[in-house]
Amino acid sequence: MGTPPFAPKEAGLKIPFEQLSKDALWALVEEFVTRDGTDYGEIEVPVQTKIKRVLAQLESGSATIVFDQVSETCTILSTNHPGVKNL
Repeated sequence: MGTPPFAPKEAGLKIPFEQLSKDALWALVEEFVTRDGTDYGEIEVPVQTKIKRVLAQLESGSATIVFDQVSETCTILSTNHPGVKNL
């Protein structure tokens, strides 16, 4: 069984994307979509397109930003992710 992408629920916090400045949100999403291992498939998708897709997921509520207080890092997870449901 793998390690969850963040510490136990008491260490994780959901961060409403609306609370971030436009620049901070864009930078967070850009870092997320350019992480190693995030480019799949035969057709390369431009970074701008990936960012817009993730922003749309955040706006629709199908994704959320999670801050891990232990590692002091953020990630973006599907709201259906098991680790998100307990936050």
